[in-house]
Amino acid sequence: MAEDKQHQLSPTSWNRFEECPRKYWLSKQGLPRKAGMAASLGTAIHNSVEDLCNLDLDGRDDEEVGWLPEAVKEAMDRNWEAERAVFMATPRHPRWKEDRLPKARVGLAGALSILMSRTNAAERSLPKVSVGVWRQVQQRVLATESNLVSDCGRLTGRLDLLLSEPDEQGKERWIVADLKTGNPPESSLDEKVDRQLRLYRDILKQSKPEHPPVQAEGWYSADQSVHRTDGPPILDAAIEAWGLMTPTEDPPAATPSEAACAFCDWKAWCPSWWVARMEGEIIPHGSFSDEVVRLVRLEAETGAALFERTPPVGVDGELSGSQHRFGALLADSALDSIREIAESGNDGPLFLGSAMVSSSTMRLGHWSEVMPWSPLLRSLR
Repeated sequence: MAEDKQHQLSPTSWNRFEECPRKYWLSKQGLPRKAGMAASLGTAIHNSVEDLCNLDLDGRDDEEVGWLPEAVKEAMDRNWEAERAVFMATPRHPRWKEDRLPKARVGLAGALSILMSRTNAAERSLPKVSVGVWRQVQQRVLATESNLVSDCGRLTGRLDLLLSEPDEQGKERWIVADLKTGNPPESSLDEKVDRQLRLYRDILKQSKPEHPPVQAEGWYSADQSVHRTDGPPILDAAIEAWGLMTPTEDPPAATPSEAACAFCDWKAWCPSWWVARMEGEIIPHGSFSDEVVRLVRLEAETGAALFERTPPVGVDGELSGSQHRFGALLADSALDSIREIAESGNDGPLFLGSAMVSSSTMRLGHWSEVMPWSPLLRSLR
């Protein structure tokens, strides 16, 4: 059972494993993750919805109106500040973008609009929602941000909302709702989102054998759309995937691709993507690129640097020199990082993440990373 506690399948880990087994393996090594504004914005919205669903209304008059906009603002402001603190305390983070707060407020309003629609609230304009109406909404919410674990302990997830509603015949049914703050689908649900919803649905049904009918929905706050899945049971497939994801001392073979590697948080520890890049299996697109280099020269005051690209030798992260040299301008946290590395006496190879290559001179700033190149070839766990 101790093994099972260490090794669980969640929708996120399942997706990572399918994208690249080595990416999944690296994600389990306790390496520092990179914080991102999109994730922080989404968490602030999720936590604000949870706070409002659990808001203490004792002593408030049912007829009171005009109270909800201020409660919404207070919830978002509180969670926004909490997310900022977590973000800034993360070892790897870009600049916090305060100008995203209005977008977070709009996303929260969209989420609440769906919630009131799915609970058949009599009034859906926030200033006009009475305390009594919101109490009725709360009564329909059975759980918020609830951990789900299968009977065997091998499958897990985090349920955003569980609602109770009457069906067409007036009998109770449950709604498993997952709130999405990203781009909504153009038509049908993304395959991975569909699988996530079915996994939550089926773990819930297993853990509550006396459940009424259960349906699963993806809620997209950006356009207030609701997308339902009626797909087949998925627990057997999840258990099969869990068996393939057993932890190992040595890293499993990687399956590098543009999709798997583009936004991977663990490139500085993975030699496989760099081999694939140098062999032409991965071709960088757009305005940003990742590189593995040696620092030739740095003007610490101006941030002007000269780098030498270091191609891989074999598949375990060893590098060679080359004649490919290029200049770059570093600023903000990228400049601070390379100064610290240079001052520490570390003259080894470096990983450059999200370097801007849209101009004649490469640029690295608060959006970029400069880290020692440190391939991980043995489990840290």
